[in-house]
Amino acid sequence: MSESLATAETAEKTNHPSARIRHFLDTHRPPTPCLVIDLDVVERRYRELRLALPDARIFYAVKANPHPDVVRLLVGLGACFDVASTGEIDLCLAQGAAPESISYGNTIKKAADIAYAHARGVRLFVLDSAQDVAHLAEHAPGASVFCRVLVEADGARTPFGKKFGCSPELAVELLRDAGKLGLDVRGISFHVGSQHVDPSAWELGIARAAEVAAAGVPVSLVNLGGGFPAVYTEKVPELTEYAAVIDAALDRHFGDNRPEVIIEPGRALVGDAGMIRSEVVLVSRKSLADTHRWVYLDVGRYNGMAECEGEAIAYRLRTAHDGGPDGPVVIAGPTCDGDDVLYQRTRYRLPLALAAGDHVDIPCTGAYTASYSSVSFNGFPPLTTHVIGAHKN
Repeated sequence: MSESLATAETAEKTNHPSARIRHFLDTHRPPTPCLVIDLDVVERRYRELRLALPDARIFYAVKANPHPDVVRLLVGLGACFDVASTGEIDLCLAQGAAPESISYGNTIKKAADIAYAHARGVRLFVLDSAQDVAHLAEHAPGASVFCRVLVEADGARTPFGKKFGCSPELAVELLRDAGKLGLDVRGISFHVGSQHVDPSAWELGIARAAEVAAAGVPVSLVNLGGGFPAVYTEKVPELTEYAAVIDAALDRHFGDNRPEVIIEPGRALVGDAGMIRSEVVLVSRKSLADTHRWVYLDVGRYNGMAECEGEAIAYRLRTAHDGGPDGPVVIAGPTCDGDDVLYQRTRYRLPLALAAGDHVDIPCTGAYTASYSSVSFNGFPPLTTHVIGAHKN
């Protein structure tokens, strides 16, 4: 499961999204591990999403990659923003986002954070509990709200379980109470899980929203959440397939009363725009008879590769030795933590010539890498990010 490193010239001819990233890395040779983001790819993905779902407002999930240059680019393209904290609110506003373009999409927030967001001009909030309704009514009077409902749909590589959302029946009660307390009831949100490879999952969420509407609660807005995939090692459906399912489901469940639709893409916008360059720290075996080599990289679960937990996301790997003899490997990070193993069950083969000091490039790592890095676990610094592209200031 590796690919050859082409020269910059060869890569440019194939129009590979990471061509310019490799050229930057080979030219500037920054210390590893590092992440490079190509803003031109982010813009391309945004326009593709806009084309596929022209009637949906796009709220970028800032948690996927909060680099200021990414946020600033999306502000210029007319995007809105899904935030999870007051820190992300401040980030978006500092990059020129209007307060009315921000949705406070985290259902778990302190009363003080609600008050702070409201004071900064944020007027759209999600809820899923009676306590949150009370806090919003007190600290964000008159704000627009929508309720997140639970949707458990197979096909997500990183499912959310039951941490967020509530049943449609409870959503009805919460929104009725919100209206009585003076909040502006807008509708329903759901999230099918991250990196979802089954477009039909959105049908279930839209059906849940229609259940709430059928109970007499105003549903003028349906937030379809994120979940749209990046391209890793498995083939994923085209955006047009997701759009077709969503459009048909809205027609089927809402007919002529179709609500306003918003989406919250994260990895679909920035995942394919990034590449991590890492260095091999060590290659070893655990016994004389061991058929697997252990390849230790200078990037691991605590400084960029958090989504390897449970081996949920299988990234592609590239080395300068690709194409030669290879063999099975276990891939691990650099820390003194037994859980810092990236791939032990997932089948990876890397070149037999791979040695300490060689680079291993990891494409499609623009989402949920730098933003997951620890402050300094074991003294290893967070993942450094470099930004390239025509929009780079």
